[in-house]
Amino acid sequence: MNQALRHIGRTLAIALPVVLVLSGTLAVSRVPWVGGPAGDQMLTASSEEEQQELTPEAALQERLLVTLRQDDPTAALTALQEAVDRDPGLAPHCGEIAQALGEAAVEKYGSTRRAQQHARPVCDTSYASGVAAAN
Repeated sequence: MNQALRHIGRTLAIALPVVLVLSGTLAVSRVPWVGGPAGDQMLTASSEEEQQELTPEAALQERLLVTLRQDDPTAALTALQEAVDRDPGLAPHCGEIAQALGEAAVEKYGSTRRAQQHARPVCDTSYASGVAAAN
């Protein structure tokens, strides 16, 4: 009985690494980053644009800029605060979005003074920085 177990153990000790190496090689050869025909990998600029989606923060910024243009900066800043409260993952981008809103407010009103009247304590002073930067 011990001899049979030793024989099985030796056979597995030799065969198992070979099987693992071969299966790993086959698995790696099937992933898309292994070079295939050059024609398969070429994309046109339009297909790249179609595949590219906006990040959540970019989509939020676009939506808020539309709100600012249609309504006013106060509505956009309120919506920004609500979005950050709902999704804390947007917090690191809050400052840059608020700054973009400040710049867009100056563009809308043509006056930093009028744009600054809509300032709210959202994302510290980023909105005011955007208003000042638009000057």
